[in-house]
Parts: sequence; C-alpha cells; structure tokens
Amino acid sequence: MAAAELELRSGKGTRLIPGTGGDVLLLSMRQIDNLVAYCAPYEFEDVVAQLTGADMVAVDDPAALEFSRRVYKWARAATRSPQLAHMVTPRPSVVQLTRDYELFLPVFSHMYQLHGLASVPEWRKHCRVGACLIMEAWAGQLPEYLLELLSEFDHVFLAVQHAVKDVAKMIGRPVTYLPYSVDALRFSPLPHLPARPIDLCNIGRRSDVSHAALLRLADAHKIFYYYDTVAAGEDRRQRTFRVDAPSEHRRLLASLLQRSRYFIANRARVNEADFIAGRDEISGRFYEGAAAGAVMLGEAPRNDEFKRQFDWPDAVIHLPFDSRNIGDVLAELDSDPERLRRIRRSNVHNAALRHDWAYRYDAVRKVLGINTRTAAMDSRLQALQVVAEQALSAPL
Repeated sequence: MAAAELELRSGKGTRLIPGTGGDVLLLSMRQIDNLVAYCAPYEFEDVVAQLTGADMVAVDDPAALEFSRRVYKWARAATRSPQLAHMVTPRPSVVQLTRDYELFLPVFSHMYQLHGLASVPEWRKHCRVGACLIMEAWAGQLPEYLLELLSEFDHVFLAVQHAVKDVAKMIGRPVTYLPYSVDALRFSPLPHLPARPIDLCNIGRRSDVSHAALLRLADAHKIFYYYDTVAAGEDRRQRTFRVDAPSEHRRLLASLLQRSRYFIANRARVNEADFIAGRDEISGRFYEGAAAGAVMLGEAPRNDEFKRQFDWPDAVIHLPFDSRNIGDVLAELDSDPERLRRIRRSNVHNAALRHDWAYRYDAVRKVLGINTRTAAMDSRLQALQVVAEQALSAPL
C-alpha cells in the first residue's frame, strides 16, 4: 500500500509502509493519534508522499510508546543525562531501516509526540538530512526532556510563529516558521462548482453567543446552519472528537465547505484568551475556507504574518467572536452579491497560488538545500496554477 493511502488500522505494531521508491522517509503518528485536529498534518504527509514517493514509518504501539516515554522522563530527571536515560528506557516497537534516504521528515501534531522518534532509533545513520515539523508548540509549555530529542536534526519547522525563538534557544538548532496550509486541489470547488445550499458552516471552537443567534435564525427557517453536535473531549471549548480515517474526514470537510456560503474562521484558540495572552496564531480554518471559496467571517490573528499571508481584500470579514447581531451581518453581505463573488474568486485564486501543502514542502526542500524536483511536484504546481487562473473568471 502506498504511504499516501495509509489509514488507521491499529494493532499491527510499528511498521514501514513502502512508497514508490522515493528518497524521503516520513514518520507518522496517524495510527495512534486520531483526533480530528490532527487530520490536517496527516494531509500534509499524504501530499508529501504523493510528491516524492516517500516511505512512511507508521508508529502503532501506543501503550508501549507511552510507557517508554514515562520511563525516559523519569530516568532523564533522575540521571540528568540523556545518554543514560536512553540506555535504561525500554524501546517501543521499532523499525529497522534497510536502505538510505535523502530526507527524514517526521511530522508531529504536538510536542508530546516527539518520543515517537524512539520507533526509528537509527534514522540518523540512514538519512542524509533530518528535518522535523511540529504543528503546535506554545511557549511556557515546552517539555525540555522531549525537545532534547531534536538535537540530532539539521532543521526544525514550527507551524506557530511565536515559539520559534524559544525552541531554537532550547535545542541549539535552526528553527523556521512554516505556516499551516491545505490540500488546495481537494478543497477547491473547481471545476465542478457545486451549489452552496449551506448558508453558514461553524465547526470546532465556537461562541455560545453567536451559536445561539444562529440557532434562532435556523429555527425561523431563515438559514441552513451547519454546526458540530459532538463535544467528546473533557474540555467543551475544543469540541474535539476522534475519526476513523483522516483522509475521509478531510474529504467530508472539503465537501461541506465547497457547499457553504459563509464559514466561521477565527484565530487559534480564540476562546482561550488567558492562555494565548496576545500570542495570536493562524488556525487552519483560514486556509480551508479560502481554498473552498467560502466567505469567511471571524476574528483574524492580530499580527503582521496574517496580513502578509492573507493580504487580499475581504479575505476575512471581521465578526466579533461573541456576535448577537450576526443575522444583520449576513443580511448586509447578502445585499451585495457582486462583492461575494469577488471574495470567492479571490479566496480560491490566492489559496491555489500560495497555500497548498506542496508550497510548504517546497519551502522545506529549499531551506534544507535539497535540489531535486519530482515530476509529481511539477504536475501538482501546474494543476494549482490552472485552478488559480480559472478562479478569476469562474461563476463562483
């Protein structure tokens, strides 16, 4: 099975999933961490596998891995030596590499997944370059005993900007901000241009105030309002849940957004003001909504990085997180259909030109000095260019 087609089939132990002979080795946690929020990083892995023919190490021994992490944490604290701690820590299920690679690229959704590196103990011997992508890292919550594991890498990439300097200082390695992204070809409404019967889509973290106002509109049969009814986590603010197959969830999300007129998109952890304390970060919602051609409403990150990445008019229409008058906002927007068409075209156009996962992998490749470009990458970039050009005239 190709690495890009791998889905959750737990219980078989950590194993190597062969690609199509590429020179990239991925390390994925998709087998053991299946929260809905982690589907986007797994989408990045799938795109990289498609572009490079990568092999993938699929970590699949959650109990053994967690026991190993806890022992390592205790041993590291007791001995004050990473070397001694590694010696006494039991290994989880591991993969023995049998060939060499140009690039080792593990992808982690959060810092506590870093101990998954124990599943490929000899990666450094078989990979010329090592780079790591971590999607979420918050200053003040950086586990030093796990960050030490990054010292063998040539470069580390973070999908959050505010923690770059802190992580670089702690590990003594180059750290670069690599923004979130999306599979823009999957999320694009082109070329089929489905109808948009969903008036407003509001998923994930949400305001109780705005949600109540939208429910009243839906009860009055004024809008078709799509929202989450599941909050499986202990913290209802996250409204998180687990999925059986990450790629199937991304397909469903893309289909929903392609059929939604409006989409609520807010900065990361918008409902945890005390936690973020001014450290605004760009959530994946903005990339998803733009690529699908939805009109986005919400509170954007208040920083220059967001203005740089989403620099076209009306990329996000400001809507306070708690908005009792959201119905009036929707009515005003609906009164200007030409503005809505322009927003949709601009969103799809710019997402296809700037915010596909292929561009993020290309940025990694350039930072690392890996000069090879595959035919699959050229083909994808050409397809994205076609979508961008079509979006300017399509009846969106």
